[in-house]
Amino acid sequence: MTSEEYTKQFTEDDTPGWQAIDKVIDTVYAGQEPRHYASVMKYMIGGPDPLDGTSIYDSHQQTFHRHVISYGMSELYYAPEKADKEFSNWGFEFTMRIKSTEVEDDPKWVIGLMNNLARYVFDTGNWFEAYHYIPANGPIKLESKTDKVGVLFITDPELGTISTPHGQVTFLQLIGITEAELERLKKSPEEGELLIEEMRVNNPLFITEL
Repeated sequence: MTSEEYTKQFTEDDTPGWQAIDKVIDTVYAGQEPRHYASVMKYMIGGPDPLDGTSIYDSHQQTFHRHVISYGMSELYYAPEKADKEFSNWGFEFTMRIKSTEVEDDPKWVIGLMNNLARYVFDTGNWFEAYHYIPANGPIKLESKTDKVGVLFITDPELGTISTPHGQVTFLQLIGITEAELERLKKSPEEGELLIEEMRVNNPLFITEL
């Protein structure tokens, strides 16, 4: 799509990137209204949060869990100058699946975790890809007894990678990993792909259980 085609299809009131994300989510959660948590102030104008917001869906696939999806790592709004780029802004959005029960509250701590990761990307210019990992320097959920002390990234098995008017967006899913798994990756980063395949056998959606 050229910038001329872009301006013919969209107006300044449109959010082409956001709409592209919602379109693929709707193929998985058709008819379900998410709980959306908008950032109060954007990081780029002095606010504390890099992300524009996050949505949380209820999934009954594999086992009941909350599916958390970010908005803000890719280009969301009207931007004809960014039409048909290879990647939409950073080229990804975060997701995470947390095992839960239907009576439990939404895992809002994941929103903080995603914002911390987004802040790292915005501040350093380093980005994440599938099979990358990062230690959390403690439990991924603060003040909890979880043994998950880092995250490993994969392409979300349901949302995958999409094309948007601003370029490609991959949904990068965070998986909580233990100290032993983290040390394994530190010794040999190439183990990431093997570790993923081992997890896939019993946990094909890579749901994190704290």
